Amino acid sequence: MASTLEGGPAWGGGPVPADGASPGTGVRRANPRPLASCARRFMALAVALGLGGCASNKGALLPVAATVPGASTVDMLVATTRMRASDPQDFFSGGRGPELSFAEFTVSIPPAANRTPGEVQWPQRIPGNPATDFVTLKADLVDRKQATAWFHRTVRTVPQRRVLVFIHGFNNRFDDAVFRFAQIVHDAGTPVVPVLFTWPSRGSILAYGYDRESNTYSRNALETTLRTLAADPAVGEISILAHSMGNWVTLEALRQMAIRDGRVAPKIRNVLLAAPDVDVDLFREAVVDMGKTRPGFTLFVSQDDRALAISRRLWGDAVRLGAIDPDQEPYRSELETSGITVLNLSKLRTGDPLNHSKFAESPEVVRIIGRELAEGQTLTDSRVGVGDRIIQVTAGAAAAVGTAAGLAVSAPVAVVDPRTRENFRGHVEGLGQAVQGTLTP
Repeated sequence: MASTLEGGPAWGGGPVPADGASPGTGVRRANPRPLASCARRFMALAVALGLGGCASNKGALLPVAATVPGASTVDMLVATTRMRASDPQDFFSGGRGPELSFAEFTVSIPPAANRTPGEVQWPQRIPGNPATDFVTLKADLVDRKQATAWFHRTVRTVPQRRVLVFIHGFNNRFDDAVFRFAQIVHDAGTPVVPVLFTWPSRGSILAYGYDRESNTYSRNALETTLRTLAADPAVGEISILAHSMGNWVTLEALRQMAIRDGRVAPKIRNVLLAAPDVDVDLFREAVVDMGKTRPGFTLFVSQDDRALAISRRLWGDAVRLGAIDPDQEPYRSELETSGITVLNLSKLRTGDPLNHSKFAESPEVVRIIGRELAEGQTLTDSRVGVGDRIIQVTAGAAAAVGTAAGLAVSAPVAVVDPRTRENFRGHVEGLGQAVQGTLTP
């Protein structure tokens, strides 16, 4: 369908003025004082949120002997470009593997009486207690042939043979991705074949540049995975749910598929982009390249993310796709003309004081996703959507600036991620020292 997205003006606004550039050089001189102030603010934020140390989750994916009455299970297939971990307890690391690897996991989720929908309940000690914790009952590394056999067996048991592919975002370790996807599938309450595509994230709030490049590194493997699923005659339809930085590799893979094959595989019906950490101009170009027969797109956005607001003040950057206001022009007209649905989470409240963890933490939102998967509905009601933004900015900036932005947008992760809490205070202190020691004019 023709639209201003397909050849219209760019969304992202003009360039950022080079404030502070030396006369005649165009080279910007760093000012340590604003960054030092930011470092102090981040430290205060860490203290205010109680980001002290806590027990490690190492070994959380090691299977337990049995679950308990009333618990639920989620079986998933994992395809990953991660390197095998040197410690078998971790299964896969944040390093880049030379080829696609596969695994099969069964995650046990505590009985309903012992949990709140939207929560991933990490074990307080290893092994975890299936009555109160997310634990695994099965964790097998498999080859491609075994993975294919598992998929064939499973997809035939699901109504309409629906497949859900999840691509996680920035700052996710392997176990983060497994447990979060299990929670989403369980809370959505819709029969699907869960396929987790996990790319090499180091699981560190300071590794944005590495994660971004690893994300791009994985686009061919994701394209191959999606093409393989779509070519399977047993598959009825495929939905994709991408979060944060995972939106970038998703758009790249679909764009490549369209360029190679002349279209995106028809079985890929729905693409749900949650809090996309993607430049709006790049999204526009990807949509153009996918052509008029592209899948149905739903964007989940929010404008009340306080961590994102800090990041924008730091960088003076244009709005990321996940933070647009769909009721304002030019977005409203362009999206409506292009048939792209947008759901706005800005008025949705969850337990996160920084409004940064709305995705998957809101039972209502997850159920909406479940209905979309089950019924193929267009998500046009009530303008609620998916959040949980871990939105980053320019990867090529100076190290201290990149660290500051990483801390700004990743602080909320430390509230819910024990590993982040272990190191967050040290990261903030290190940023303050780096600012004072390396950015003094």
